[in-house]
Amino acid sequence: MSSSTVITNIAALVTNDPSLGDHSPLGLVRDAAVVIEGDRVVWTGESSKAPATDNRVDAEGRAVLPGFVDSHSHLLFAGDRTEEFNARMSGRPYSAGGIRTTVAATRAASDAELEASLTRYLAEALRQGTTTFETKSGYGLTTADESRALRVAARHTDEVTFLGAHIVAPELADDPAAYVDLVTGEMLDACAPHARWIDVFCEKGAFDGDQARAILTAGKAKGLHPRIHANQLSYGPGVQLAVELDAASADHCTHLTDADVDALAGSRTVATLLPGAEFSTRAQWPDARRLIDAGATVALSTDCNPGSSFTSSVPFCIALAVRDMGMTPDEAVWSATAGGAAALHRDDVGRLVPGAYADLTLLGAPSHVHLAYRPGVPLVAGVWRRGVRKL
Repeated sequence: MSSSTVITNIAALVTNDPSLGDHSPLGLVRDAAVVIEGDRVVWTGESSKAPATDNRVDAEGRAVLPGFVDSHSHLLFAGDRTEEFNARMSGRPYSAGGIRTTVAATRAASDAELEASLTRYLAEALRQGTTTFETKSGYGLTTADESRALRVAARHTDEVTFLGAHIVAPELADDPAAYVDLVTGEMLDACAPHARWIDVFCEKGAFDGDQARAILTAGKAKGLHPRIHANQLSYGPGVQLAVELDAASADHCTHLTDADVDALAGSRTVATLLPGAEFSTRAQWPDARRLIDAGATVALSTDCNPGSSFTSSVPFCIALAVRDMGMTPDEAVWSATAGGAAALHRDDVGRLVPGAYADLTLLGAPSHVHLAYRPGVPLVAGVWRRGVRKL
């Protein structure tokens, strides 16, 4: 029988259960405790009412919240795009190839090199409180390279996404229809057994609405559930397509019409906002306030990738969302935990309630608000994943 542990003397516990504590969406419990048994939470509440356990951890008056759920990342890659970022930030034109640069480096990397890179970024994210992550292929763009990336990813997470439709492969740049045929045929057949999700970059210069619909519909027929890179660089059909296909999430959502906002608010599709991309490209910020006020479900994630958002830090994204996207600290923390879980159709992560996985982040601060209040400060003082302390 597994042993039980109580984490007690918690100044502020974020449960994301509005039936608890202050009855807000965060379900904030003051002077709280959490009891872990095995890999699950078995009790949450006020410290004075905590049941007896085998082990005890004193939080010393600090805050505890669910481990962050990073529902959008691109961690299967090789190479570096420092020069591109430096040029962009210096106002100089740069034409070294963007995504194609990473595709070339990723194709040239061995499986062992890809896995070593992935595990390095996962360890980096864990130190910053991320306990659940999604990651995508998309830097191979051949059947062999896409499927091997997914096989590597599947050894480290259940939330694996096939993104063969990131851009048209360079060798088929003059025949995008042939590439769509490849993605929906041979490549999908090879990749579907290793993935849960299918994604497409629906944007000018990538895939239009009809191509995106064909790719996502083919993926659904193979048992993969859709998510979409939508409306990042311009207004377009991505959000409406996401809602039409009951996609788990429409990601980026930077350029939205009123009809797009209404569609998201009236659907199960989560609007996943990725402020690291706007920070790293000096682009227009997504308007989180507009989405939240309309009733849409919003998630907040890193979009960690080597080109446009090379950060694995959810706390950094929380600070950006509060400072520049109109979110309150409570909303940003909810979106980075329960919101991310909703974008992955999960109810066993992103919450600290009986039955959920014991994925917890202990802050070196008395409140979750410090994540935005003290930007750039390494506030994560402890992390438990599946009931095991990792930090």
